[in-house]
Amino acid sequence: MSEAKRGLFGRLFGAKTTDSPPTEPDGATAAPEAAPADTPLEEAPAPATTPEPGPEPETAEAEAPADDTAAAPVPDIAPPATAPVEAAPAEKPKSWLARLKAGLSRSSSSLTGGITALFTKRKLDAATLEELEDLLIQADLGVDTAMAITERIGDGRFDKEVSAEEVRRILAEEVAKVLDPVATPLTIDASHAPHVILVVGVNGTGKTTTIGKLAAKLRAEGKSVMLAAGDTFRAAAVEQLKIWGERTGAPVVARDTGADAAGLVFDAMREARAAACDVLLIDTAGRLQNRAELMAELEKVVRVIRKHDPSAPHSVLLTLDATTGQNAMSQVEIFGRTAGVTGLVMTKLDGTARGGILVAIAAKHKLPVHFIGVGEGVDDLEAFRAQDFAAAIAGQEI
Repeated sequence: MSEAKRGLFGRLFGAKTTDSPPTEPDGATAAPEAAPADTPLEEAPAPATTPEPGPEPETAEAEAPADDTAAAPVPDIAPPATAPVEAAPAEKPKSWLARLKAGLSRSSSSLTGGITALFTKRKLDAATLEELEDLLIQADLGVDTAMAITERIGDGRFDKEVSAEEVRRILAEEVAKVLDPVATPLTIDASHAPHVILVVGVNGTGKTTTIGKLAAKLRAEGKSVMLAAGDTFRAAAVEQLKIWGERTGAPVVARDTGADAAGLVFDAMREARAAACDVLLIDTAGRLQNRAELMAELEKVVRVIRKHDPSAPHSVLLTLDATTGQNAMSQVEIFGRTAGVTGLVMTKLDGTARGGILVAIAAKHKLPVHFIGVGEGVDDLEAFRAQDFAAAIAGQEI
C-alpha cells in the first residue's frame, strides 16, 4: 500500500502518525494501523493478531480503580447524613430562666461591660461614681435607682478598689428592691362572669400576640376564654386573633374590617355572659398616646363595657415595647388616665439593650407588672419575677 493511502487511513481512523518504522511502536498504537491495511489478514504483522498483553491490561487496571474510587465513598457518606436528623429531637427546650437570661443579654452586656471597664484596677473616687451614675441612667434604669446604687457603692468604699463583681451584686440587689413590690401575678376574679380583661397600647407593642399567649395560659389552667377582635382597623389583627382562637380553643367575636369597635365590644360582652365564660379578653386598635381622638374612642369602649358591668373592665393591661425606652413612661401616664391601667406587660425585652426602662417605670408609677415577654413563642410570655429579672440584667447567674 502506498504511503499516501496509509496516511489517509491514519487520519480517518485516528491512528497516530509517526516517522518511526511500523514495527517499533508499542502494541497499542501498532494494532490500529495494521487493521485497515490492504494486506490480507494472514499477512498482517504478528502484533495485530497476537497483541502484547501489557498495554490492554494496564489500561483496564487504570480504569478500574477510578470506578472503585468513585463508588467507595458512598457507604461512608450515607450514615453521617442521617445522624443529625436523629439527634435533633433529643434537644431539650430551654427553661424560662435560660430564655430570660438570653433575652436580656443585650441589656445586661451593655450595662455590665461598662461596669467592668469602669472598675478594673481603679480605686473608687467621686469621678468613678459619677461615671457609674451616668452609665446607669443611660441604661434607662432611672435617676432615682441610679442614685441609690451609686450611694450604696460609695458608702465606706472611697479610695478602695471595688471589683466589678461586687458592683453587679449591688446592682442586682437594688434593682430587686425596686421591682419586688410590683411583681404581682394577674388574678382572675371568679365572682365575675366573665372577668373582663381589656388590652391597650400603642401600635406594634404586641397586644394581639400577648392576648393569644395569655389565652393559652388561661386555657391551660382550665378556664373558659372568649376573645374579642376589637382592633377593627387592621384586617391582619382580626385574622391573627382568629388563629390564636383556633390554637387555644377559644371562640372569637369578630366583625368586618372598619366596623365600630365599641359596637363589637358590646356584642362580645353579651355573648361572653350568655356563654358563662370565665374570661373575656378584648383586643383594641393600637393608638398613639398623643392622638386625642383615638384616646377618646378608647374611653368610649370602656363606657360600653361598663353598661354591661359597672365593675368592668376588671383588668386593663398596658403592653409596653421595651425597645421604646423612655417613651414608655409617657405611655403609662396617658393610658393610665384614659383607660385606668391596672397592670403592665413588658414585651420585646429580647430585642433591646434598654430593658432597664422597666425599673424606671416601676420606681415612678409603681403599677403591677404581670408578665414579661422575651420572644415570639407561646412560652415566651411568663409571669414577672423580680429576683430573676434583677439577676439577669446584672449579668449574674440565675
